[in-house]
Amino acid sequence: MAAQLIDSDPQRAHEHALAASRRAGRIAVVRQTLAITAYGIGDFALALRELHTYRRISGRNDMIALIVDSERGVGRPDRALEEGRGVDRTELDVDVRVALAIAMSGARLDRGETELALGELEIPELDPDRAFDWSPALFSARAAVLEDLGRTEEAAFWARRSEVAESALGLDGRLDEIIVEDALAEGQGEGEDAESEPEKDAED
Repeated sequence: MAAQLIDSDPQRAHEHALAASRRAGRIAVVRQTLAITAYGIGDFALALRELHTYRRISGRNDMIALIVDSERGVGRPDRALEEGRGVDRTELDVDVRVALAIAMSGARLDRGETELALGELEIPELDPDRAFDWSPALFSARAAVLEDLGRTEEAAFWARRSEVAESALGLDGRLDEIIVEDALAEGQGEGEDAESEPEKDAED
């Protein structure tokens, strides 16, 4: 129920997660769910407590980006950066690694370190010509930091890449990667908006 309600009714989802934790508090996924719902309603202190409990029970770092963001939520960007630096990124799944880069960039922004925030996003997955499920958020984060730096043309480029990637990835649920360059070229070649449907030469 928490999973079903998290988007439409986060408070009710949180109540379901709390009920589950009272009955099965030693199960990792229960503590993970409670952490996610607490984050969803803005209770970052509870989210942190549950995220650390989840990590202790499971031995996993797959929620590290949420830990970093929750530290930001309680006003501790320095601690957020420490948490992020404390994991071996080579051992993380790619989607977790990207989410962590975005969260670390946000922590840098909290500290007023805009150039360093941009540097946090300089990761191998930042390929403007390919997009996976996590790419729109990464491209959008880069666009926002560039905008803060006053580099408006570059910001517009990455914002456009984010829009095209999101649109193209939404065309077919089976696709987890699309060629952004092809999607852009298809729209421009027909004199249409670049968000129009790309040729179906995307890789499965």
